[in-house]
Amino acid sequence: MKVQTKAQLRFLRITPQKVRLVAGLVRGMEVRKALDQLQFSSKQAAIPVKKLIESAVANAIHNDHVKEDTLKIETIFVNEGSVLRRWMPRAMGRATPLRKKSSHITVVLTGEADETKKEVKSAKGGSVFDGKESLSVKGSTDKEKVVEKNKKEVTKKTKK
Repeated sequence: MKVQTKAQLRFLRITPQKVRLVAGLVRGMEVRKALDQLQFSSKQAAIPVKKLIESAVANAIHNDHVKEDTLKIETIFVNEGSVLRRWMPRAMGRATPLRKKSSHITVVLTGEADETKKEVKSAKGGSVFDGKESLSVKGSTDKEKVVEKNKKEVTKKTKK
């Protein structure tokens, strides 16, 4: 099953035009190849983009239980952030504006979900792990419930 994972970096103090050059390098690539490409890029914007992709990979593995080998950069786009307006003194008492631009970067990764690691909540409120429901026993923790359930299943199997 395909799963999408999103990560954002907001208010990066590099102009969007410079970041878009780096984003264009890795758009549509597999994650490993993209990280290698960014590792050896001479652009200053490659460092924060690389960190953002690594963060998105960690999110995909931890939150969505995605196989790392199947991850691919589905989309990466750069939007304009806020602009800091500053002034530079010039000749004859004048001042010219400086526009210090910032960027918002969004990365969407896709990959195959690892079904063996995924834990799903059942409709009854207990958790289902590997298709087995845990018993709800008053006054005990979730771990104790699962252990008691497994003990009961083992004793049933040995009696047969």
